[in-house]
Amino acid sequence: MKSKRYTDEFKREAVKQVTERGYSVADVAQRLDTTTHSLYAWLKKFGEPNPQTSDKIDLSAENARLKSELRRMTEERDIPKKGRKVLCQQPRVKYGFIRDNQHEFPVQAMCRVFKINRSGYYAWLSKPLSDRAVEDQRLLKRIKAFYVASGGTYGSPWIHRDLRDEGESCSVHRVAKIMRENKLKAQIGYKRRYIKGGKSGKIADNILDRQFNPKAPNHAWVSDITYIRTHEGFLYVATVIDLFSRRVVGWSMDKTMDRHLVINALLMAVWQRNPKNEVLVHSDQGSQYASSDYLAFMNEHRLIPSMSRRGNCHDNAVAESFFATFKKRVTKRKIYSTREEAKEEIFNFIEMFYNPVKRHSHTGGVSPAKFEEAYFLETATV
Repeated sequence: MKSKRYTDEFKREAVKQVTERGYSVADVAQRLDTTTHSLYAWLKKFGEPNPQTSDKIDLSAENARLKSELRRMTEERDIPKKGRKVLCQQPRVKYGFIRDNQHEFPVQAMCRVFKINRSGYYAWLSKPLSDRAVEDQRLLKRIKAFYVASGGTYGSPWIHRDLRDEGESCSVHRVAKIMRENKLKAQIGYKRRYIKGGKSGKIADNILDRQFNPKAPNHAWVSDITYIRTHEGFLYVATVIDLFSRRVVGWSMDKTMDRHLVINALLMAVWQRNPKNEVLVHSDQGSQYASSDYLAFMNEHRLIPSMSRRGNCHDNAVAESFFATFKKRVTKRKIYSTREEAKEEIFNFIEMFYNPVKRHSHTGGVSPAKFEEAYFLETATV
């Protein structure tokens, strides 16, 4: 239907009904079959209203303006108060808040407060998750699986390696972003106070001298001891690690920390590796490593002792690093019910995870077992 058109004379006469006869704007608009908006426009253009009518018109407009301003200020006060947690969040988080609170606040007002476009909100309503968000949700399930399998010790670089090995093509930055948004963070080990020391041992000098990168297996091993808390008392663990691949080649667990503990760990290493030449075995200056039985075993199997300087854990950094990973993965903030329970989990960590699966920066991101396998395959073909 076409809008009506009025002559200036008609408009002036209509204005007089308000200014001279005292009818209300709404009454005149209804009788003339026009709108109050049009009549106010005519009054502004042609009217010379009397002071009483003019005051009424101005007061009505001012009241409407003040009500609108009060409503806007109330919304801008109450919306951020309820949605303060989403003010700095991503748009899709804000969209969710608007959807959940549209019965309480106007959508237009919430979009204005959160500084987002209404068109974007309505587009999100029809498709809440973008294609990328759907893909992120799929990746998150796989990331969580690898994160749990590592005992929470893997960060985004190693998780990315696992995903890539499984055929995924996402970037490491995307993996880091997904982990950060879902609060998946590699565990940090215990803080340790390092004490500087410099005196060599009476049994053996520091022959290794921090040369932690031999060119082949069975050239240099390192050994150390740690303890695990159980309700039955401490369980002591001794390990022997081959510096070439960082593989745990020998281990022993017992309720007492004596010379037999370290000898048994070294015995396992000798049985498993069966070295053909002399092997340098580095340790700290603990009494177990200085015992006559331990040194006799070393001499019998052509093992050469090397010891860290007193109080200097950096001289045995590889063994220290292994136990840091070990405690992050297995024993952090944990007390086992029995020693047997602790032994089962320690065995699982060393033989089922660390040696065959755990990625290591020293080996280029592969496990110790795979690193040695690649080495022996290469040497066999030469």
